[in-house]
Amino acid sequence: MELFVGDDWAEEHHDVELMDPAGRRLGRARLPEGVTGMARLHAMIAAQLGEGVEDAVVKVGIETDRGPWAQALIAAGYEVFAVNPLQAARYRERHSVSGAKSDKADAHTLADMVRTDSHQLRPVAADSPRAEAIKVVARAHKTLIWERTRHTQRLRHALREYFPAALEAFEDLAASDTLELLSKAPDPAAAVRLSISQISAALRRAGRRKIEEKAAVIQTALRAPAPARGCRGRLRHQRAIHGRGVEGTGRAGQDPAGAGGEPFWTAPGR
Repeated sequence: MELFVGDDWAEEHHDVELMDPAGRRLGRARLPEGVTGMARLHAMIAAQLGEGVEDAVVKVGIETDRGPWAQALIAAGYEVFAVNPLQAARYRERHSVSGAKSDKADAHTLADMVRTDSHQLRPVAADSPRAEAIKVVARAHKTLIWERTRHTQRLRHALREYFPAALEAFEDLAASDTLELLSKAPDPAAAVRLSISQISAALRRAGRRKIEEKAAVIQTALRAPAPARGCRGRLRHQRAIHGRGVEGTGRAGQDPAGAGGEPFWTAPGR
């Protein structure tokens, strides 16, 4: 798989756009300069590549061949092409009557240039001592972020099938507070027993703000009923969470769906 990245850089930020071989925009973002921005770029790329990251070719167009950012891209294993600003301007004129310049448009132009004309662009060689010095660290950094993104995508898929309330409760599945709370409450029945103090403690350790407000929102989302899956599924879900029969369906504690005591939700590995 090939992925093309346009990187319009400034002193404090980078406007980037990801494009597939057909020229379709896959994503765009404004990233801060430095390790934080590079981490977000790695994550964006990993999210698009999915399981095919090992065989992927990522080509980056950027209007510079100097600086830690460009060297980190090279050291991470991406194919980096230095685009002369005059080349970018002429290319822009081919696709726009006005030729107007903007950061987002420039990122799109650079991505499209490496997609269609990389054979005419100058690849940046990793020949500086600085690039060699950070190669191992930069590639390890990229690999760890790619792996984290893949595991997060798998977790999201599993929760969508098994524990959808968690997707409503937690914005970032890779965040430390999310993982801590999921380890304490890995299933819906355990989640409804989480107290405000437990949720608040996890948020506090993660350095969150507006802790009380966020804790209440998370608790409400975790206690929300599961999506309707027919009368039988609703009754079994209610019994799994509350441990009692539903009013008007028979004796307390009896499974009205006749499931023989099997809960609607079954924790993985149990």
